[in-house]
Amino acid sequence: MTDDADDRSHAFSEGQGVDEDYEEFTLDPTDLGVDPDQVDPVDSRVLTDVLDKHNVSAEQVDVPELIDVGLSYMEINRFEEATAAFERAARFADEDSIEAQEAWVNKGVAHGQLEEFDQAIGAYEEALRIDEDSEHAATAETNLAYALWEFGRTEEALEHAERAVEIDPRFPQAWYNRGFFLSERGLTEDALNAFDNAIRLGMRNAEILEEKARALEELGREEEAQEAIEQAEEIRAEAEEELTEEF
Repeated sequence: MTDDADDRSHAFSEGQGVDEDYEEFTLDPTDLGVDPDQVDPVDSRVLTDVLDKHNVSAEQVDVPELIDVGLSYMEINRFEEATAAFERAARFADEDSIEAQEAWVNKGVAHGQLEEFDQAIGAYEEALRIDEDSEHAATAETNLAYALWEFGRTEEALEHAERAVEIDPRFPQAWYNRGFFLSERGLTEDALNAFDNAIRLGMRNAEILEEKARALEELGREEEAQEAIEQAEEIRAEAEEELTEEF
C-alpha cells in the first residue's frame, strides 16, 4: 500500500529535491525578499516569515519553487514543515490550477507520513475536487484509498483504488493497492491478478512478492507461493548487501 512510512513508500510528485551539494533551500531573495544565507534551512519559521509576516502577494511567489521547498523538506523527513509549504503553495497557486492540485496531493502525502490520515484525506479530496482526471488524479486516488483504509473507511478505500486503476491502468501502485484491498476482502483471485499487473508494470519489490505469495497460498498454489517468497528473500538480501557496502 502506498502510504506506509516504514516499508512502502508513498508516491508523490517529482520535484528538484535536494542536490548533493545542498546548503540551503532555494528561496530567491529577489522574489521572496529573504536572504537564504541567513536562514536555517530546516527552520520551520522560514516559510511563515517569508510568506505571512512580509505579506508577499501571489504574483511574487514562484509556486513550483515553493512546491520544491516542500519536497526538499520531505527528503529530510521534516514532514510538518512540508505540510506548511504545500498548503501555502496551494493557496498561492491560481485557483483550481494543476499546480494547486499538485500541492494538495503532496500535502496529503506529508500528512500521511505523520499518520494524520484525516488531514491527508481532506487534502486528497481537495485535489480531486480540482480535477478528477488530471495527471495527478491517479496518485491522489491511490493515496486517498490508503488513507481511508488507515482511517477505518475500508469500503470507500476499495472504491478509490478501483478509480485509480480506471484513471491510469499503467500505474503499478494503483494495482498494488487494489490487490491488497481485494485480498483483505477475500477476493483472492482478483487480488492475484492485480498484483501480477503491478509486477508487469515494473513494481517488483519484496512487499508485493510477499502479498502475491499469500494470495497464491490462499489459492492452494504452494509451489508458486514458495517461488514468490524466495524471490522476495533475494530482493531483501540484495538490499541488505547494498546497505552494508555503503558503510
